Amino acid sequence: MNNLAIKIDVDTLRGYREGMPRMLTLLKKHGIQASIFFSFGPDNSGKAIRRIFRKGFISKMLRTKAPSTYGLKTLFYGTLLPAPMIAASDPDIFKRAFHDGHDCGVHAWDHVLTQDKLQPMSENDFELLYNKAAAMFEKISGCQPSCYAAPGWQVSEASLAAQERLKLKYASDTRGYSPFMPEYKSRRFSVPQIPTTLPTMDEILGADGVTDESLPDVWIGLLNVEWNVLTVHAEMEGLSKLGVFENFLLRAKADGFRFMTLREVAEKADMTPEEIIVGELPGRAGGVALQARGMIV
Repeated sequence: MNNLAIKIDVDTLRGYREGMPRMLTLLKKHGIQASIFFSFGPDNSGKAIRRIFRKGFISKMLRTKAPSTYGLKTLFYGTLLPAPMIAASDPDIFKRAFHDGHDCGVHAWDHVLTQDKLQPMSENDFELLYNKAAAMFEKISGCQPSCYAAPGWQVSEASLAAQERLKLKYASDTRGYSPFMPEYKSRRFSVPQIPTTLPTMDEILGADGVTDESLPDVWIGLLNVEWNVLTVHAEMEGLSKLGVFENFLLRAKADGFRFMTLREVAEKADMTPEEIIVGELPGRAGGVALQARGMIV
């Protein structure tokens, strides 16, 4: 139970331009390889206001101090302000992550669109969006991507089937406790799922007395499965919470945890078929894809 993978999601222009360079410097300082999933296309973060009526959305925005965390401009992108392109704004940031040896993959072309509108998408619609991101990935790095992590931990039959057709090495679309081969709506798929096992910072910070000072200890106490996966965000842990994130890394290193990438987990873990269901998690607004066995929903 001493394996730990750090998964970094890059959702916004600010996270990419400001947070990602700081995270790359921190990871290099501590000799840690992470799995980093990039949003490549337009930053339409302002359109996330459509989630306002989801249970827990407003309380999450207040707990995480969203305006200061994401920046006021980010909250208006795609509505009052034009949606800027993310990776194209400075390809060298993505190139740096790739050449630093991190396990890089696709998070989205349009993060908000994919998170909020995945269910009605056809396989072709999903693949078209993925291929836009993949084309930019290849243009910058010279290599094709081979892994994917869904925005907001969302899955559909179409997205899972497209991943299979694209012959991805693994995906990280779910929350759970152990790597597995996914089954969804009575259909089995061949692309392994490496789920996030720990709660994210925005789910627990400010809840039940969890503070910046106590959060690293909370995470350490939850590292209790064979393949632990923590998802962090360039917009939070890469900016105002970089010190909190570093304190956690220091604690984990001191406690003897071995840092791995999700690619290494996919190569080494034994996997059995597991059902994916949709359920809710404390501190997160709306439903997410869950590894069914052992999860309380």
